[in-house]
Amino acid sequence: MAKATQDMTAMFKDVMGSFPVDTAAMEDAFKTATTLNEKLSHVAIDAAEKSTEISSKWTKETLAKLGDMSKAKAEPADYAKAMTDFASSYAEVTAEHMAAFAEVAKKVQMDTVELMMAAGKDMSEDTAAAVKKATGEMTAAAKKAAAAK
Repeated sequence: MAKATQDMTAMFKDVMGSFPVDTAAMEDAFKTATTLNEKLSHVAIDAAEKSTEISSKWTKETLAKLGDMSKAKAEPADYAKAMTDFASSYAEVTAEHMAAFAEVAKKVQMDTVELMMAAGKDMSEDTAAAVKKATGEMTAAAKKAAAAK
């Protein structure tokens, strides 16, 4: 029984040795994937930077307006007016900043789609070339195996 196992091992070695393995195709696929990841990371980091800038600006503007609102007033009605002015300007600023966030998201989406389409095209071309090469090698190996019989 141990002999049968050894024979199967030898047979599998022969079979696997007959299948050509193109490591260059694997390396190209790895390089393509790492390049795509690098570009996607750049898009994400750029979006994070812009979002942080928007948040920081929004916070600074809000704190400045709160400072104006919290100043002592001569008349009680002035407090109500200050609160109304703050709420009105805050709503306006909120709309502006939300639009800025939407622009960042839109740019991220467009850049990501563009990168994915380019990567898909590259991967399709690489795959077609690898399949064509593998088919040729398999055909040659099959012919060689048939001639050996």
